[in-house]
Amino acid sequence: MAEASKILLVEDDPHLAKGLQFNLEREGYEVFLVDNGTSALDQLLEKDFDLIVLDLMLPGLGGLEVARTIRETNIRFPILMLTAKSSKKDREIGLEAGADDYLTKPFHLPELLLRIKGILRRSEWYKEPVHDQDIFRFSKMWINFRTGKVKGVDGEFYLTTKEALVMKLLVGKKGDVVSREELLEKVWGYDPQTETRTVDNFISRLRKYFEKRPQKPVHILTVREKGYQFVSDSDS
Repeated sequence: MAEASKILLVEDDPHLAKGLQFNLEREGYEVFLVDNGTSALDQLLEKDFDLIVLDLMLPGLGGLEVARTIRETNIRFPILMLTAKSSKKDREIGLEAGADDYLTKPFHLPELLLRIKGILRRSEWYKEPVHDQDIFRFSKMWINFRTGKVKGVDGEFYLTTKEALVMKLLVGKKGDVVSREELLEKVWGYDPQTETRTVDNFISRLRKYFEKRPQKPVHILTVREKGYQFVSDSDS
């Protein structure tokens, strides 16, 4: 029998927290509940989790600070932000802080459960090579699609799961245009009609990793009104 995935739930509304904990445990997850950011970071140091479901508006240390702290030491750990802050700007700030996914309150429980299942399921992507090889090289940089480790313009580091999935899809279709809708559907599992700033924010993040001049990219290109295209040295 497979071991239950461990979820750290960070929520300071006791009624909502208990309801979420009950429903997540009913789905078979092992849930650890805390109500503030400091306790969340303490738990992450003490235990191995598969995912954090993180409220932003917390007493003391806020959710954004928690996410940024996690990303300083573990940039692959899945972060699902769950918050009442619903503006596009709030979503952009959350994604820039390191969130892999962002769900606003009030939300439908089935959607939250699908998001969580998707995040955990897509972690299996590491086992699938691109172009029958684990390591893809371009412009004196490389991406190891088995481990998530890369060499970018500023040295070696690890991509988050979502970042790596975006790169895997772009590289796997090297030279072809990949639409925002396809990225949303295949990487996040969203309906293709969902607003598209999520994709744009991840592309901006990846350009900082792999482009010497992110404002004038040569590898991760925007194709106006169509989507994005990955171009390697040999394609240039």
